[in-house]
Amino acid sequence: MILTEQSPEVVAFIREALDLSPKAENVDIEDLYNLFSLELPLQPDLVFRDYERLYVVEVKSKVASIDTIARMQLLRELWHRRGLDRPPVEMVIAAKTIRPREEQLARELDIRVIKIPWTLTPPIKNDFRPSKSKITTDKSWKIVSRLLKEKSTSIRQLALQENVSYGWAHKTVETLMNQNIAKKNDSYVQISDVKKLLNGIAWERPMKNLNIAEIPMQFGDSIPAARDITYMLSDQKVSFAFTGYTAGGLYTGYAVRQDAVYLYLDKKNLDLFVEIFKAPPDELNRNRIRAWIYAPDRDVFTDTQQKEGITIVSPPQTLLDLAGFGYSAMDLTKAMVDRYDTL
Repeated sequence: MILTEQSPEVVAFIREALDLSPKAENVDIEDLYNLFSLELPLQPDLVFRDYERLYVVEVKSKVASIDTIARMQLLRELWHRRGLDRPPVEMVIAAKTIRPREEQLARELDIRVIKIPWTLTPPIKNDFRPSKSKITTDKSWKIVSRLLKEKSTSIRQLALQENVSYGWAHKTVETLMNQNIAKKNDSYVQISDVKKLLNGIAWERPMKNLNIAEIPMQFGDSIPAARDITYMLSDQKVSFAFTGYTAGGLYTGYAVRQDAVYLYLDKKNLDLFVEIFKAPPDELNRNRIRAWIYAPDRDVFTDTQQKEGITIVSPPQTLLDLAGFGYSAMDLTKAMVDRYDTL
């Protein structure tokens, strides 16, 4: 089924939302069926192959329905029933909108939902103007994250609570106001446009710039994997902390991706991680999850927390990192912002 929404801009948006690597291929449906001697009565709109994982995407021009979910579930069942040697597959619905009931059902069935904007004009480029004073530096982010937590407070209180000079706090708030992200009412300041703030973070500090490795592992589920990694790396006295989807899901209780874990690790410990956790070559085609590893650009290991036996970065760091994933983590990032004052 070919939709007008399958323009290059839409395809690029979906690829970004899936966090596909630059090497990910667009797979021709006929070539895929011929390769695996498979003929299915249901044809998806897009298929991507990223390493050994397939992403099967149904694109809906308007509202994703129960019928859409049923088609994706049937397609997955047929795929797995054809043999045990099939590569792992992730089912994806990309739609402009979906009702809450259908979205919850899709999550329960492990079908990923991507919401396509009604307009694909990049909001980051339109809404955020690069400034000499960044909002994502270590000291500036302390002020910004504290302002999110307090909702409305004075510049002096921001400086005192975060042990930052008044001059730096004032400069950070001024940058936010110049970007129309914050507003001032008498002596109190508050964030006025969360969307612009998140766009600004994604523009200044994209997480892909910190990525140093993607490693297939000998695990089938993300949370048990993160728990075992925590135990084993802690036993080796290795500094690490989970972030991104892994930490955000634990802080918010929001359903997150089950095909990967996300963690900070110093480059000097990367070889050790590979030696302990990388799946052997004969297991790479099995349904394994991947570890996305990031090199820290600041101290992320001091204020870690323990959730369900997993070491995760602090709430401010988690929010900063989630925003750095851009559109692909937007729903989880917004859920984090909504709960931020309670964390």
